[in-house]
Amino acid sequence: MFCSAAFEKTANPMLVIAVRRTAFWKIYNLSAVMSTAVEESFLVDGSDAGCGVKRKAEEPVTGLDIKKIRQGQKELRPGFGSDRFDETEYYFQHGLRKVYPYYFTYTTFCKGRWVGHLLVDVFAREFRAHSKEVLENAIKAGLVTVNNKPVGVDYRLKDNDLLANTLHRHEVPVLGAPIKILHDADDMVVIDKPPSIPVHPCGRYRHNSVIFILAKEHGLLNLHTVHRLDRLTSGLLLMSRSVERARELENEIKGRLVSKEYLCRVEGCFPDDTVICCEPIEVISHKIGVCGVSAHGKECKTEFKKLSYNGKSSVLLCKPHTGRMHQIRVHLQFLGYPIVNDPLYNDTVFGSQKAKGGITEKTKEQLVEDLLEVHNLKKWLGPEMDLTPDGCLPDEHLDGGDTMTRSECLEEPATNHFPGSLNHYLEGTESANFHAMMEKQAFDKAKFVRRHECLECRCKYKDPEPKDLLIYLHCLRYKGSNWVYEAEWPSWAKDNWTDD
Repeated sequence: MFCSAAFEKTANPMLVIAVRRTAFWKIYNLSAVMSTAVEESFLVDGSDAGCGVKRKAEEPVTGLDIKKIRQGQKELRPGFGSDRFDETEYYFQHGLRKVYPYYFTYTTFCKGRWVGHLLVDVFAREFRAHSKEVLENAIKAGLVTVNNKPVGVDYRLKDNDLLANTLHRHEVPVLGAPIKILHDADDMVVIDKPPSIPVHPCGRYRHNSVIFILAKEHGLLNLHTVHRLDRLTSGLLLMSRSVERARELENEIKGRLVSKEYLCRVEGCFPDDTVICCEPIEVISHKIGVCGVSAHGKECKTEFKKLSYNGKSSVLLCKPHTGRMHQIRVHLQFLGYPIVNDPLYNDTVFGSQKAKGGITEKTKEQLVEDLLEVHNLKKWLGPEMDLTPDGCLPDEHLDGGDTMTRSECLEEPATNHFPGSLNHYLEGTESANFHAMMEKQAFDKAKFVRRHECLECRCKYKDPEPKDLLIYLHCLRYKGSNWVYEAEWPSWAKDNWTDD
């Protein structure tokens, strides 16, 4: 038995910055990309001291029944009705599932620290993707409302104000793969999730999420996820048809009555003996996904067993006994065997040893700065066309009609030919009907309508490359007291795999 406690420790905790590159195919303000705002919110929580402390409004809000809204009257908030699945359509291009742009209204209630501040100042401070001038124009145009009514740029926020911001929404492409349903019964739905697709709407994903795809293409509504998988992670995902059943399963998992098994492929020859890593993990920031092995973290335990080695990399069976954020990835980096294609944790930006044993030559501040630079969106700029300072196409590229295609603003597509690691998700018994659907839902130029007031319609896009669509981490099996579900092995986990 080998325990990670034998690794050299350092007084400074290892920082692991989980950069969520949810929109790196677009030239966009980095603060917007790093945002992991939930579906109902259109503002990013800021940490500026200038935001002020929480305080109550000097006078009560009238004319709006806040209690009813907070108790679930979501029909008063756009985007939550039964018609939300009909907001737009999918199209398939270059092996990717894409979404035609559509109008969407983000909503949120006024936070305590915003009370008394000018609406436009709050937007400029916390929704940093656009200039103050752009935000002022949006308010004047009535695209931003308070309590379902337009307001002026001099409006000061009050406690419990309901803010709404209507935008022409552009989503990020995901892998154009079918979602394989492993089990569909009265109480449970179990799927094999393809990589690149987030489970829930978040950030720049809404229709390109598991929940929306299952509703739109399989008629599976009102599902409750029992656990979650990261966007790039593939494999088994359990969902309940009822809140009661979801709670039962969640309680089993929290009580550690459920065994969980994952597959991954890591660099180098992993030890033959079972390895147990019991380093505590601390969440430094939920907003940008910052985690680290730290003495101040929560208890954490992962068991690793080598299954095969191909001369370059090893396939491991991973058994997390706890469920911390990015637990498997963080522990593997700490052990010095990062996942082969991990876009973040397997990077020398953490230092010459990639933070093995928690050791890095950099301070926390330098590490964060370097990570932001490495993942800067400028790396996705196409070389052929000149952009304006805000990363958008000049006005002359928008003249001559009301429709335009992303293809007109794209470099050569990066996903015409997928490697074996991704072809696996596009093949199988269900793919015949799926490919027929892909052909039926090919790109229709008439449906891609540009809007002059939309900054994103002016921006230059680039398809994600195959390497950006997955990580070699796969949820294989969940087993409870009287049930077990298992997904198929991905091609990269098989003994004969050599395409590292």
